[in-house]
Amino acid sequence: MDKAQDGHPEGYRVLTHDDIPAYIAGVPAIVAQLGGGPADWTVRDVADGNLNAVYLVDGPAGGVCVKQALPYVRVHHDWPLAVERALFEHAYMVRLDPFVGRGAPQLYHFDPTLFTIVMEKLEPHIILRKGLIEGRHLPKAAPDTATFIANATFNTSDLAAPFERKFEDIAHFARNQALLRITMDLVLTDPYREVWRNRYVRPHMEGWAASFRSDIELKTAVARHRIGFLTNTQALIHGDLHSGSVMVTEDDTRVIDGEFASYGPIGLDTGAFIANLIMSWYAHGAYDRPEADRRAYRDWILEQIAIFWATFRDRFLTLWENATEAGDAYPADYFTDTAGKARLATIRRDYLDGIFADTVAFAALKMNRRIIGYAQIADYLVIEDLERRARAQAPALALARALLTRPERFADIAAILDAIPRFERAGLDPDAARHL
Repeated sequence: MDKAQDGHPEGYRVLTHDDIPAYIAGVPAIVAQLGGGPADWTVRDVADGNLNAVYLVDGPAGGVCVKQALPYVRVHHDWPLAVERALFEHAYMVRLDPFVGRGAPQLYHFDPTLFTIVMEKLEPHIILRKGLIEGRHLPKAAPDTATFIANATFNTSDLAAPFERKFEDIAHFARNQALLRITMDLVLTDPYREVWRNRYVRPHMEGWAASFRSDIELKTAVARHRIGFLTNTQALIHGDLHSGSVMVTEDDTRVIDGEFASYGPIGLDTGAFIANLIMSWYAHGAYDRPEADRRAYRDWILEQIAIFWATFRDRFLTLWENATEAGDAYPADYFTDTAGKARLATIRRDYLDGIFADTVAFAALKMNRRIIGYAQIADYLVIEDLERRARAQAPALALARALLTRPERFADIAAILDAIPRFERAGLDPDAARHL
């Protein structure tokens, strides 16, 4: 791709709030979606993430969301970032549209020069993370997200896609290297070394950070899953599916922000979502709310973790069992007799068990990243007292360390649900928490 003198792709410029109406006016399909003209439109800047500019535009007939990839981290303008990531978010939306339907926003327009996506405006949806912090009961968020992941990953895996199509997709998404590097550095490397980006609570979490840097067993486990991330092209994954990447109402759920899309281990997506529910559970223990309310909401979160995994597993198996066109992994005519059908059932169970093992590991890696790495989460940031915040974070790190170094203790989701409250006893001394 040609680059201008400023290093950006030829023709690229950052759109400001005031530029949006004129930009939209040049896209006839979006003008029709909004109704009226630029003088009739209102524009709101709603960006709250680290990477992109996001505007909501309302007109007499409707609204749209305009998202532009910025050439830097939005909250650190001196940290450059490739705008080409929008190409992969667009490709992710297009590739998954036949499988996920209304599980994602509808795509209206993509501009490959300005790296801008115009999509469905989601209202009255809120970010799931905001709903969790506020203690809202959003009963469809967990099962709908699980269904989205199952639909997306099964249909892009070797279980459903011919290898020719899958290899073409792998080749395309393998070019999303700028964001894959972010995952490699911020998720799989930085929490276990000293680096300027790490943002843990000082001085209270110094002991935990130092412990992670010196723990050879922990770093060995992390390295094992780094290899998995680099080599396991299991399916097309979102790559950053946390509670800030899901928009919800009480009866509708949409997965957004697929710019980290790549072919990788399915457990990265399922693990990321579970990790955010676990951190929400620990954070709620420190919120200034009546004890009975906190206890009830934390019970609800544990229920959602169980529902999420059960829904994902059931949906994935249903898709596999009912597939009319199989991929190249397990030819259907290998398993037609009674013994073959029994063996295929075992293969399916083992495959899901493998995803669960990856889920456990990546949940741990995501928790470590969000607590002693870069990009802290609002669930914890709303706890203003730093020591209190740290005491709500330490249990998540203690649990994560156990998930990575003693995975045999966590063979099913029930074992994790049992462990979450038990690890709440972990304090600011990492050595004292090893017996939990």
